[in-house]
Amino acid sequence: MPDITLSQISKIKNTHFSNLDLGADFITPQYGGRSLANLADSVCKLVDVPNLGVGPLGDDYLDPVGKDVQRVVLVLVDALSLEHFRRWSETSPVWHDLIPQGVLGAITSIAPSTTNAALTSLWTGRAPATHGVLGFEVWLKQYNMVANLLFHSPATFKGSFGSLEQTGFNPDEFLTIPTLGAHLKEHGVESYAFQNRSIIKSGLSRTILADTNLEGISSPSEMWVNLRKLLEDKPAQRLYAYAYWGFVDGSFHRYGSDDERPEAEFASFSADFERHFLSKLNQRSRKNTVLILAADHGMVYTPKDSNRDLKNHPKFVDMLTMLPSGESRCAYLYVKQGQKENVRTYINAHWPGDFLTLDSAQALESGLFGPTPHHFDAHNRVGDLVILAKGDAYLWWADKKNPLLGRHGGLTPQEMIVPFLAVRLDG
Repeated sequence: MPDITLSQISKIKNTHFSNLDLGADFITPQYGGRSLANLADSVCKLVDVPNLGVGPLGDDYLDPVGKDVQRVVLVLVDALSLEHFRRWSETSPVWHDLIPQGVLGAITSIAPSTTNAALTSLWTGRAPATHGVLGFEVWLKQYNMVANLLFHSPATFKGSFGSLEQTGFNPDEFLTIPTLGAHLKEHGVESYAFQNRSIIKSGLSRTILADTNLEGISSPSEMWVNLRKLLEDKPAQRLYAYAYWGFVDGSFHRYGSDDERPEAEFASFSADFERHFLSKLNQRSRKNTVLILAADHGMVYTPKDSNRDLKNHPKFVDMLTMLPSGESRCAYLYVKQGQKENVRTYINAHWPGDFLTLDSAQALESGLFGPTPHHFDAHNRVGDLVILAKGDAYLWWADKKNPLLGRHGGLTPQEMIVPFLAVRLDG
C-alpha cells in the first residue's frame, strides 16, 4: 500500500477557512475528512456501523484497508507528530517493515491541539466547538469558575484531581452528545480502552468512555500483552480496542521536542509492540483485524523566557477581567470593556511577531473550532480574543514555576500534523 503523506500534507497546507485569514504560519484543522475528529466515524465505517459525528476520513485513507473488517485496534501515542514518527520509524525495524504493508497518511489535530479536547473528539466524532471541551482550562459559566478539563478540578487548585464534582459538576453527564462506546455497543460492537491505571477512572475517562470496558495498564509491555490476549480470547467478536500511551508526551514536555529521551521512550514502546504483540499474535486472531496508529497532537520546543510570564506584564493583565484560559499557545482573553484595541497593541509591542490575535466570535463562527452545531456555551468558553502562538512563543499565567520545555495547543505544523497508519493484520 502507498505512503500518501506528501500529497496529503500539500492539500492540508492549501486549505483555509472562509472569512478567517491565518496567514502562512498555521495549519487549519481539516474537519471535512482529514482530521482527528474523523477517526470515530472511520472506525464506524470500517466495522460497518452508521456514522456518529462529522464523518470518516477520506477514501484515500480507508479504501486501501479493504472490506470485511470485524475488529479495529487504535493505538494513540500522545504528542507523536508525523515528523517525529517518520524520522523515528526509519531506525525502528518493526515500523520500517510494517509501513509498506499499510497506508500512512497525514491528518490534522483539532483546535486547540490539546489532549483533553482531542480525546473527546476521538470518542464523540465531533469537533471542540460541538462537544465543548475547548482547552486545558476553560471558563464554565454555569459553575462560575475556570476549570481544568483534563484533571477535572478548579484551575487554581493543586493536588485535587476530580474535585470539580464538589461544585455539582457531573463528569458522567457533562457531554451533551453521544459517545463512541455507546454508539458501537448499540450496533453490536464491543469497545475496550487500555490506559494507565492512574487515569483509567479519571473524570475525563468517565466523561468519554461510557459503555466501554476499561483495562488499566502500567507499562507498554503490559498493554501489548493485554491487547494480544483480548484478540486471542475473542477471535470471533466484533470489537474496537483503544490503547493510549502518554509517556512520549510527558517526556516532550519535560525535555523538549528534540531531546533523545522522547525518542528512547518511543523506541522502547515500539520494541515491546513487536516483541509482545505483533510477533506472537496468532493467525486466527489476525483475521479481519485492522491496526491503526495515530496521535492527538504534536509538540513544539518552547525555551523558558521570563518575558512570557504574565507576572512581568501587570499592565496587560489589568486590561483583562481575569487571567487567560485555554492553552499557553492558544489562549482565550476576557477583555475589559473598551480595551480590545489596547490589548492588541500591547501584544504587538511586547511580543512582536509572536502571536496572531483573532476576534473569538469570528474564529468560532468561521469553523476554526469545528462546524455547527456548536455547544450552547461555546461562545463563553473562548472569551473575547484568541491569541495563537507562532514559533516557540507561549504565555505563562499560572501562579507557580514554569516547568515546561515542550508545549502544544496551537496551530503550527509541528503541533497539527499527526500520523494515520492503518494496517490489516491478516494481510
